[in-house]
Amino acid sequence: MGNNRKRALWALPLALAIAATACGSSSKSGTAATTTTAAAASSTTGGSSTGSGGGSLADVNLKGVCPDTVVIQTDWFPEAEHGTLYQMVGDSPTIDASKKLVRGKLMAPGGKDTGVNIEIRTGGPAIGFQTVVSQLKQDPNILLGYVATDEAIENYKDVPTKAVVAPLEINPQIIMWDPATYPDVKTIADLQKKNVTIRYFQTGAYMKYMVNSGQVKQSQLDGSYDGSPAVFTAQGGKIAQQGFASAEPYTYQNLIKEWAKPVSYQLIHDAGWTTYAAPLAVTQDKFEKNKPCFKKLVPIVQQSAVDYSKSPDKANALIVKAVQEYKDFWVYSSDLAKYADDTMKKLGLVGNGPDKTIGNFDEQRLTEFIKKALPVFAAKNPPADLKWSDLVTNEFIDTSIGLS
Repeated sequence: MGNNRKRALWALPLALAIAATACGSSSKSGTAATTTTAAAASSTTGGSSTGSGGGSLADVNLKGVCPDTVVIQTDWFPEAEHGTLYQMVGDSPTIDASKKLVRGKLMAPGGKDTGVNIEIRTGGPAIGFQTVVSQLKQDPNILLGYVATDEAIENYKDVPTKAVVAPLEINPQIIMWDPATYPDVKTIADLQKKNVTIRYFQTGAYMKYMVNSGQVKQSQLDGSYDGSPAVFTAQGGKIAQQGFASAEPYTYQNLIKEWAKPVSYQLIHDAGWTTYAAPLAVTQDKFEKNKPCFKKLVPIVQQSAVDYSKSPDKANALIVKAVQEYKDFWVYSSDLAKYADDTMKKLGLVGNGPDKTIGNFDEQRLTEFIKKALPVFAAKNPPADLKWSDLVTNEFIDTSIGLS
């Protein structure tokens, strides 16, 4: 999978530490991200990302236009990065721990009932680590799913998808290192100069791009990373490791007693792998049929992203409660959610594109990304003439909705 999210297989040995923060407020603040070398909100600019006659929030009645239950497949357990979805869940939701999903009324901003329900399904281990694309193909009840741009390119030949809105502007994925051991390292490319070993998930497609672009050497790479912090801490800062800007800097500083200090990092995005990490996509065969639904639904998603960014507490409470009731190895606290929210805003992981609109796609950014991604996924035979408009659309975007 292109946008690998198996970051939390280490959560079991860390569970007790995080669970403690879930039951009370931590006295430490998540400040590790202040050591990042990545420029905040450094999205590729210059491309057209405006909509073409998208919907608006004037009419939010989805009854008879969308399915009675809008089913959305996520790529992982509930977390702050999914906050836009949980922001749309009305009061008194149902949490199904056996199926690991949340159901409730789908609410438009301002507490308006849309007349339909929403069902948010957990990904990752809950679906046997299958891709979201595979779930979209297998289950006709799923309308939308988180399909990262690189995953869409990788699977386009077999299961073409089209994304309709992007709640996250920038991919949170990072490579991190110890600033005390490597004070002169500012970027991933600097790690090559010192021949620092980089541990990552073997399936991380971005790393092939990093090698192709000359930023890292194949000899540096260790694909045995399983999500555990054990090797990184045991090495005492000698190696680098993949992670997420919205999680690992906080957990390593505040929850992993063997480390308990800041890390530095660079976003994969800032190193040139500018995939959209979690856009909501539909299979191409369902796209035309559901256009009337998307025209009304997409602006609701956009405004929910804005509302969540400004006031995340209610959605975060549902996220934390769902994780607790699922009783799996993944654990999540309100403190970690707050850190994630603060970091996403600080780094522009959630934000407007190069214009004043949230949730839309940048044509230039995607055109350049496709050129980088096609060689990486050559074995999957994506179309050589693949265009950005094959993968995404701004047709339903309300260009007036954005973060101020």
